[in-house]
Amino acid sequence: MPTIEPNEPTHSLSMTDEIPETLLAPLSDSEREKETISRPSVSYWKMCWMRLKKDKLAMLGLTVLVIMTLLAIFVPMFSPYTYDQTDFAHPLEWPSALHLFGTDKMGRDIFVRTMYGARISLTIGFTAAAINMVIGVLYGGIAGYLGGMVDLVMMRIVDILTGIPSLIYMILLMMFLGNNIQSILIAMCLTYWITTARMVRAQILTLREQDFALAAKVCGLSKWQILIHHLIPNSMGSIIVTVTFLIPSAIFQEAFLSFLGIGIQVPMASWGTLANDAIEYLFSYPYMMLFPASAISITIFSLNFIGDGLRDALDPRLKK
Repeated sequence: MPTIEPNEPTHSLSMTDEIPETLLAPLSDSEREKETISRPSVSYWKMCWMRLKKDKLAMLGLTVLVIMTLLAIFVPMFSPYTYDQTDFAHPLEWPSALHLFGTDKMGRDIFVRTMYGARISLTIGFTAAAINMVIGVLYGGIAGYLGGMVDLVMMRIVDILTGIPSLIYMILLMMFLGNNIQSILIAMCLTYWITTARMVRAQILTLREQDFALAAKVCGLSKWQILIHHLIPNSMGSIIVTVTFLIPSAIFQEAFLSFLGIGIQVPMASWGTLANDAIEYLFSYPYMMLFPASAISITIFSLNFIGDGLRDALDPRLKK
């Protein structure tokens, strides 16, 4: 068996022999700054806004929505005509410099009535979406976090409400409460929160098992504190997207009810009532239907573009 003599030289190299001295020399301050790789800290919501700005359709929809909102606010305020002002000397006039959208059978200015209808429709859409967001988030959050028998009972109630068409609720309520904005909002708030509640419940069921939720529970926070301060804020991305899609649905529902004659009533102006008035003159005076129908379509398309953009921007999987 070969042996190693004690005086036999070894060929092992030290670390300083393997690494060049230039790499071991300390860096100066200027060189250290060059070697530093830094990236400014960007919050989640700022990153979402940066992604949203890159979506051309979403920004187009947001611009159109802002313009429509400004017109709805200021046109009825500063126009020489009012939404219910009649002029029997100039009925059914085609669009002109005097009346941009023409006049109806009562001589009322359609441009002012369309913008006043935008005020009503946008108010109902955003208010109904906000109320339903609050109801849906609380209902779905409580059902998802408590679970067990509470979740079972609460979701069975949701299933029962889903099985009955929402239009029946609205018609029955408006028969008792009258045809006004308040009754429409109350009718919409009965069932519109169901979609939000189901989405929030699914999110909470997943988030309550995450480490941050368990850590908050270990720290002694109550169930209500964990739900409000930890679980719901982490679901806000999906909540915002869902509520954004509820707004065009509410606007269309209001226009549909008014078109059927069980929503907003004349002389108040709504996109649905304007379309209802135009049915009689659809072929002889098509402009009466063109402008309110275009306003409904443009607004709904804009809100859908914004919703699609928010859905992509708020997706955490796209965060880099």
